[in-house]
Amino acid sequence: MPTGSQPLPFELDHLLALRVPGLIATRRHIHSHPELSGAEFETAALVARELSLAGLQPRMLPKGNGVICDINGRPDGPVIALRADIDALPLTDVKDVPYRSTVDGVCHACGHDVHTTIMLGVGMLLAQLADLGELPGRVRLIFQPAEEILPCGSLEVIEAGGLDDVVQIFALHCDPNLPVGQVGLRVGPITAAADNVTVRLTGPGGHTARPHLTVDLVDALGRLITEVPALVSRRVPANSGLLLVFGHASAGTRYNVIPSEASASGTLRVMDRDAWESAPKIVSQVVRDVIAPTGATVDLEYLRGRPPVCNDARAIGVLNAATAAALGPEGVAETPQSMGGEDFSWYLEYVPGALARLGVGRSGPNVDLHRASFDVDERAIPAGVRLMVQTALQALAAAR
Repeated sequence: MPTGSQPLPFELDHLLALRVPGLIATRRHIHSHPELSGAEFETAALVARELSLAGLQPRMLPKGNGVICDINGRPDGPVIALRADIDALPLTDVKDVPYRSTVDGVCHACGHDVHTTIMLGVGMLLAQLADLGELPGRVRLIFQPAEEILPCGSLEVIEAGGLDDVVQIFALHCDPNLPVGQVGLRVGPITAAADNVTVRLTGPGGHTARPHLTVDLVDALGRLITEVPALVSRRVPANSGLLLVFGHASAGTRYNVIPSEASASGTLRVMDRDAWESAPKIVSQVVRDVIAPTGATVDLEYLRGRPPVCNDARAIGVLNAATAAALGPEGVAETPQSMGGEDFSWYLEYVPGALARLGVGRSGPNVDLHRASFDVDERAIPAGVRLMVQTALQALAAAR
């Protein structure tokens, strides 16, 4: 047990210690059998089996790729939700480990396998408390698909009644920049809003010897990807942190042919909610202004993604107390707002809650999220289980 931490009630620490090898094995199985966003059917089935073995009654989301499971304690108590995301990324795993991904081009490079495993451990321990009649309310476990894509999987969960009767919701996310035993907390925005932008350009192509007879889409595309990001950022206050980055650009197939089609796609991220609201109109105007002199025709697709995750102050108070209880007072760490996006934000549009960053840093140079070599220190799994069990208990007590 971490120094300065408090024991879990009713000898749950002993039960957790017995469960840790199995939880690590589960995490490694999920890691070696990743599934892309929207296709998490085997992962969801595994989750449902494990919860059923703990005596719980999970229910599948309508598509069968996610799970909601209530742990029923005292019927007069509040309902607290804990969320884990279960999808993987379209990357080729490059790690040399026994649990390397067995699926070509797919791997868990964002820690969702860890989130899922931790929540399974939480379910096992809280089910034991419920059986003893010592769970002062209901805890809803949400195993959510499609966090990494648009439309967001959180919206599917909400539509399926995942937030019905919920008074607070909590989640954690792996952070390789924090060591195991530390939890990053922040009141207010902790992530950025994130939208997808795709621009398609068309015009008559032709020979590179006679560009004056064409619309030079390669030139137009170059202007788009170099000029638009800087100009967009000048249309909002500097402290709103707007960042437009193109991750894909395509034009042409031959060195001496000016193409008739070109495209670029990327993400717009912004820290400020007001700037996020105005971003689609700003981007559309700037793109058209930049491209207009080239003569190219513009087709712009702006796909709304997710607002910033804005942590509720009371929910962070719960997480502060839970972290100190689970990992000791030294476990609480301040964390900055990230430019990353997280669809946990959609839950917070309906109920208050908070997202915590769980330290998973390994010895040696840390590898950032969304890299094909990403891995975690698996000691973070029992730490995360203790944290979320304490979070559920603290939240139920505070909401009564």
